[in-house]
Amino acid sequence: MPFEKLLPLNSMLEHKLNKITNKADIVQLFAVLILMIIGVMFIASAKEAEELARQVPWYNRCFTRQIVWYCIGFGVATFIYLLDYNILARWALLGYWMMILLLLCVLVFGSVRFGARRWFDLGPIQFQPSEFAKIALIFLLAHYLSRPKDELNRPDVFWKCIGLIVLPFILIMKEPDLGSALVLWPIGLAMMLAAGAPAKQIFKLLVGGTVLISIIIIDVLFAPPKWQIKLEDYQKRRLMVYFGKNYASPDATPEERRQLQKLQLDDSYNIRQALISVGSGGLTGKGWKKGTQSSLGYLPRAVAHNDFIFSVIAEEKGFLGSVLLITTYLVVIFCCLRIAGQARDRLGKLLAVGVAALFFSHVFINIGMNIRMMPVTGIPLPFVSYGGSSVLSSWIAIGIAQSVYLHRRSY
Repeated sequence: MPFEKLLPLNSMLEHKLNKITNKADIVQLFAVLILMIIGVMFIASAKEAEELARQVPWYNRCFTRQIVWYCIGFGVATFIYLLDYNILARWALLGYWMMILLLLCVLVFGSVRFGARRWFDLGPIQFQPSEFAKIALIFLLAHYLSRPKDELNRPDVFWKCIGLIVLPFILIMKEPDLGSALVLWPIGLAMMLAAGAPAKQIFKLLVGGTVLISIIIIDVLFAPPKWQIKLEDYQKRRLMVYFGKNYASPDATPEERRQLQKLQLDDSYNIRQALISVGSGGLTGKGWKKGTQSSLGYLPRAVAHNDFIFSVIAEEKGFLGSVLLITTYLVVIFCCLRIAGQARDRLGKLLAVGVAALFFSHVFINIGMNIRMMPVTGIPLPFVSYGGSSVLSSWIAIGIAQSVYLHRRSY
């Protein structure tokens, strides 16, 4: 074919490519695709030994079910992407109160797993309302904060925003689910700052929260038992494990000391094995499916494929694999911030900022937990950890960001 005849074909392909990239943030979607590939690979690796031993057929394995959730999530995200986010925002208040109702119902009718009542047992699937409460909060706060900037200086508006965060926070803490509850605060505060809420008020709130948390920590670690603030026993033990505080009091009997030392070793087992996994990976890792910590069961199989999947990745792909994972998340987050800057209105800007804060909080807390920068909390890595509720809510968040991108400013 002569070169002249190829020119129209090249122009047509270039036009179609520009048309696609103008309607969707391809960079963000490509980063999400990488995360999903990583998720499938390392869920398969973390569960292989257990599923082979149980002779689980390929179509019923965890990585296969994760792929199904990816497909369902992509379909939901596409629907949200094609809708104007302003239409969805009209239902923000109803969606928020529906989530509050579900959070109340799960406290009564939810199934108990690992000592927490966080899930509705729907037979073949488990539904976790707290994952979707974050999305509902983003929508309602974006809708509420989209008012003129002058109104944001009013104290009643500021404290109503705080109230919208506090209500689901308390309900999620009652489950208990510390990780999901903590995520609500950076989402809310980031959106309030982006909206133009008084920085002094937010600073005072942060100072007050820091003082309160410090008092609780000091009380748990150093105060006599009779003076301690009432916390769940497991919450106290997690704080003591994180700060390396001995469970046994100075006046404990030798028998009590032995029992408490055993309990402390049991409580710190997951994080110790996670640190061994991360450290043993070295620069390039041991290789895919060659990690001894997960395959031999030292990293507990009940959590290796979800909350502690970062440890599996770090062991098998090392420091370089961990950097690739974190870089991919940074691409997703920075794309959200870029979309916020291009949004056509305040509502779109705040939605994109909320999604960025959601992903940042999940990644920071989960990876921080795996390397002992944070106390152990049950919070998943978006698109990588196993779980239908997490995958679906993450795809909904991406659908929101892509909808803002689709309806962005054209100049």
